[in-house]
Amino acid sequence: MQISSRFTIALHVLACMDTFKDEYKVTSDFLSASINTNPVIIRKILSQLKKAGLITVARGTGGISPARPLSDITFYDVYEAVDLVENGELFHFHENPNPQCPVGRNIHGLLDEKLRAIQEAMENEMRKYTIDDIRVDMQKLLEREG
Repeated sequence: MQISSRFTIALHVLACMDTFKDEYKVTSDFLSASINTNPVIIRKILSQLKKAGLITVARGTGGISPARPLSDITFYDVYEAVDLVENGELFHFHENPNPQCPVGRNIHGLLDEKLRAIQEAMENEMRKYTIDDIRVDMQKLLEREG
């Protein structure tokens, strides 16, 4: 199991959006250079962030901006926007465990509640961090590099 790179790319996008907002128009081409990935991937993620109400996108080369305060955009909001899990379940269970095997017959009962608790813990932890946290940390790093 691995969370898609779309999540960290989206966080990178939002960090760039804030860091460069006063110097550049933050466009998909600009972002793709920073992230070192294809602009098509960036546009897809921008579309997902926009659909989730996290950013606004100006047509053409207008750039992107936050749709709400950075302190109101959590990592969970970003994760939910770009990394939708199948049927709301982070862990994809193998489809047909053998009912003739005592483990296969009981594996769902053994794991379902535990896996759900793990997912809830991860999601609750993601709700603790915001894009504003990234902004503050980025400012500190830039001041040290200064």
